[in-house]
Amino acid sequence: MKKVLYILSELSTRDIDWMLEVGKRLEIPAGSEVIKENQEIDALYIVLDGSLSVCVAALGAKEIATIGSGQVLGEMSFVDSRPPSATVTAIEKSLILAIPKAELNAKLQEDVLFSLRFYRAIAKFLSNRLRGTFSSLAPNEEKSESAEVIEENLTLAASRFDELLQVLKDK
Repeated sequence: MKKVLYILSELSTRDIDWMLEVGKRLEIPAGSEVIKENQEIDALYIVLDGSLSVCVAALGAKEIATIGSGQVLGEMSFVDSRPPSATVTAIEKSLILAIPKAELNAKLQEDVLFSLRFYRAIAKFLSNRLRGTFSSLAPNEEKSESAEVIEENLTLAASRFDELLQVLKDK
C-alpha cells in the first residue's frame, strides 16, 4: 500500500496545492544517494516513481527495505530533528517530491490548521508502520471495523496521489 496515502488522506486540497507549489521535483539517477545515514537532511521526500534501497551501516550496510512509489522519506528526522538512521540510494532512476524543511517548518508555525492535519497525518503514517511491524510478527490478525473506515479514507487519498503524480510528471 502506498504509505503517502495516510498523509494525503488527512490533508486538504489546499494543503496539497501548497506542497506542490513549494516542493521541488527531483529526478534521481540510479546509484545516487538521496539520504545519507547520520547526515542532516533539508527536506521531507515523497517518492513519486522508482525504487530506492534503505541500508544501515550497523548491519554491514545491509539492505533492510526497498522503497517505492508512494513512500515517504525523512519523516522520522523531521519529527525528532535527529539525523537519519539509514542511507537511501536509488536502485533505478527515480522521481521524488522534495518539500524543503525550512519552508515546511515555517508553514507549520504560521498555519495552525495545516499543522494539526500534518502532524495527525505523520502520526497515522508512523502508527501504520509500527502496526505493520507487529502484524508481521502475528500475521493472523483479523481486520477491524476501524481498518475498513481507514480504507475508505485511503480511496480519496489514492485519487489525490494520482493527481499529484500527474501534475508533477507534466512539469
